Amino acid sequence: MHEHRFYGRRQGRKLSPFRENVLKNTLPKYIIDIPEETQNSSLNPNSLFGDMQPTEIWLEIGFGNGEHLAEQAKKYPNIGMIGCEPFINGVSKLLTAIEDENITNIRIWPDDARILMDSLQNKTLSRCFVLHPDPWPKKRHSRRRFIQTEQLDQFSNLMKEGSELRIATDDSDLANWMFEKTWNHPNFQWQAKSADDWRIRPNDWPETRYGQKQLAGKPNYFRFISAI
Repeated sequence: MHEHRFYGRRQGRKLSPFRENVLKNTLPKYIIDIPEETQNSSLNPNSLFGDMQPTEIWLEIGFGNGEHLAEQAKKYPNIGMIGCEPFINGVSKLLTAIEDENITNIRIWPDDARILMDSLQNKTLSRCFVLHPDPWPKKRHSRRRFIQTEQLDQFSNLMKEGSELRIATDDSDLANWMFEKTWNHPNFQWQAKSADDWRIRPNDWPETRYGQKQLAGKPNYFRFISAI
């Protein structure tokens, strides 16, 4: 597998005993295990869901506290949802929602998403989300932003033709960066027909607490279709 350098926090404030217990006892039921013998592009994501046999696989990169992922999972119980989030405080919150609301179609990768993506079989994902990622606002840190040309290449490899990539941010500089990178990628087609299509959140796009805060400005909602 490729070597990746991870930037960002793994943990914030100290977890309460309850959250610690959730991570210890609940995470093992939903965590994704990549066998040591797994080679690049050899892991079938459908195999992660046991007897469920999901109709599609959706992937969310950096799910934060998991509000969006949990809402999508409840709305589409026949779709297998994979969430990647290295920040364990957020993982513990999602696990609490999973248990409280009896959500069975989520699997969690609590580490750098790129490690998992390197392992997945190509053309197996039907929808991908990158919502409110770290903007890394300093110019010298721009290469730490998740949306890069090489990452879009990998999304294109993993996504089925006609599948959807959804990107959101309330940071104007990051919005311009992500839009330019994806717009210029030959394998993705922007779906907006008017300004409202990227200024107004679609009805089937659950909001996150971060998105509601609008810390940097009005959110932008970009939808791209994989053309290959």
